[in-house]
Amino acid sequence: MKRTVLIVSVLAAACGAVCAQTTPPTVTVYGIVDAGINQVTGMASNKTQLVSGIMEGSRIGLRGNEDIGGGFRALFVAEHRLEINDGTFSTRPLSGLQTPDRLNQAALLIPGFSTFTPAQQLGFQQAVSGVAANLARRLGVNVDSTPARFWDRQAYVGLVTPYGAILLGRQYTPAYELTATFDTLGTQSSLTAGQVISVPAGIDIRVSNAIQYRIVLGGLTAGAMYSFGDPSTVTGNSKANRFGGAMAMYKAGPYSVGIGYNQRNNDIGQKSLRSTMVGASAQIGPGTVSALYGEIKDDNFSGLSQIGLLLASPPNNAPPLVASVVQAAVIEALKQDGTLMHIGYKWPMGNNTLYVAYTSYNDKRAPNADVASYGVAYSYALSKRTDINAVLAHFDNKNLAQAAPGQAGFFGGFTKSAGTDATNVALGIRHRF
Repeated sequence: MKRTVLIVSVLAAACGAVCAQTTPPTVTVYGIVDAGINQVTGMASNKTQLVSGIMEGSRIGLRGNEDIGGGFRALFVAEHRLEINDGTFSTRPLSGLQTPDRLNQAALLIPGFSTFTPAQQLGFQQAVSGVAANLARRLGVNVDSTPARFWDRQAYVGLVTPYGAILLGRQYTPAYELTATFDTLGTQSSLTAGQVISVPAGIDIRVSNAIQYRIVLGGLTAGAMYSFGDPSTVTGNSKANRFGGAMAMYKAGPYSVGIGYNQRNNDIGQKSLRSTMVGASAQIGPGTVSALYGEIKDDNFSGLSQIGLLLASPPNNAPPLVASVVQAAVIEALKQDGTLMHIGYKWPMGNNTLYVAYTSYNDKRAPNADVASYGVAYSYALSKRTDINAVLAHFDNKNLAQAAPGQAGFFGGFTKSAGTDATNVALGIRHRF
């Protein structure tokens, strides 16, 4: 995925070297086909299966590039998600429609639950169960998307000028690009830093309806993005799902540093997910050490404004008081406030590449759902385009944490119960074209 995330940076940087040249326009078909055998223990049913996307999410894309003279260059990218195992282009966490215990057990979700009568407790649990499957459809990437996006990964057009690049369309966010750059795995495999904060997402990966300005000056790469969101989701609310972000990265010889920031509104225009990421890397010995630190905050999770109405309507038919209490409890439970830390080492040895990484998420809220992942990944290049890979990762869940490992092409979702650990073993093959 890192290769794709940084396409824009490469194109913008290339402008400085080639803007004085004249080259014919080109359109390139490119892609990644990645599949393998994946096993995860610690889930409601331990899974061993063929999956798409062990090291990178499979995709096929079109990329265009035209020198239009005077130091200007036009470009476009349209990239389609592709699931090799079954030919579809949607994705779902391994745990399916399961939600974590802290969202599907009324005793954990509703404050003072033990003080209610048995009849009231039953009513609350029925309402919580009624909304759990609906919540599961909001806790992934491209899960039950209506309509499903054919060009889900990226779709944008841009103009590179001597003064920077302007890009318009569906794009990777600044904080995610920063994370992908300083993640030891480059967003590959279950060891990637983002897996421990994937459900619900601690960083917006992509946004639609976005405009971005980028500039490359020597070792500095910087960008700022604004998304108009989708105000149609709430009639008359022009602030619904608006997004803003920026990032800057500087490379000097063997050292690199960077910072990225995202801020999104929810579906009713309230300030929602905010992600601040800082990264650094250095070449040490034969390889590279990379580190990340992130602060994640979300007081107004997106898509919950209609939960009370959903509960009060058939087939749930919850009494107004029950619907109101459960809606408030769900909104509270999906708030985020935590810190992410990641460190790892990438060691290339000819055709072999070895990765070791450790990531932790410190949940500062009442559930104290702390997660840590650690393990190794290995890649062997059979050619310039094809490699085989192996991954061993362990997820350590504390208190009410239930994170399960996925891979680059999908999320794991949740283990069978709060505090249950999970282990992942994966073997795969990847071909780039």
